Amino acid sequence: MAGSIEEFANLMNKKAKELNLKDTHFVTPHGLDEDEHYTTAHELAVIADYALNIEKIAQIVKTKSYTVSINGTAKNITNTNELLGYLDGVYGVKTGFTNGANRCLVTSVKRGDMDLICVTLGADTKNDRTKDSIKLIEYAYLNYQMIDLKFMIEDEFDDLVQTSRFNIVKGTNNNLIINLEKNNITLYPIKKENANDIKIETEIINELNAPVYENAEIGKLTVKIEDEVIYELNIYTSNYIPKKNVFDYYKYFISNMTKYYSFLR
Repeated sequence: MAGSIEEFANLMNKKAKELNLKDTHFVTPHGLDEDEHYTTAHELAVIADYALNIEKIAQIVKTKSYTVSINGTAKNITNTNELLGYLDGVYGVKTGFTNGANRCLVTSVKRGDMDLICVTLGADTKNDRTKDSIKLIEYAYLNYQMIDLKFMIEDEFDDLVQTSRFNIVKGTNNNLIINLEKNNITLYPIKKENANDIKIETEIINELNAPVYENAEIGKLTVKIEDEVIYELNIYTSNYIPKKNVFDYYKYFISNMTKYYSFLR
């Protein structure tokens, strides 16, 4: 059995590493107190977010009660999450208790376009856990709103594409096409009082030396709330512009000479 526990813990630590959890370490799969068994509120939220994308887990944690058969006898089991079915929008996730951790609760809530995970740790009683969780959740919905950051970014970048002019020194042309790094954010939570403080700034190099290669980084799009940077995306080239060679200069010379003599006539 000890080998099995260690094996499960190793699998959990492997997954924690995949999720880039730097302050989480598992010793046992059941979560009972151990000196080297720990995590944080933030990383519990990351774990919950990952787990909720697994359909079976998402279905289980939102189920209030379920009837099972034990040796032919029906028995009803009830979810210990006191906020499930009580507080608007709650659909999970998990309660917890050990002597070292006290009363804990990870709650997932969705109201409108805001989907959040609330983590309450170290409460002295179940009642404290419940009250603290409700206070945190209601504070979030009262003070925050979701903004369509993806739309704002795309709109700003479209303006940049329309207005940008490039000078490709010694290049065969100046028709440089640019693209934006993939934007993984759609909706973004922001304090309601800061809703009008979002700024999107772009920096781009307009003069480049040929040859210019595809996928070269030439700028950056930065999203700020007041002076705090909340998101950055790189701007890249989408096409290759070669450097002029002797033949290109010859064609240019002949073209201009032809235009000159045509003008004289």
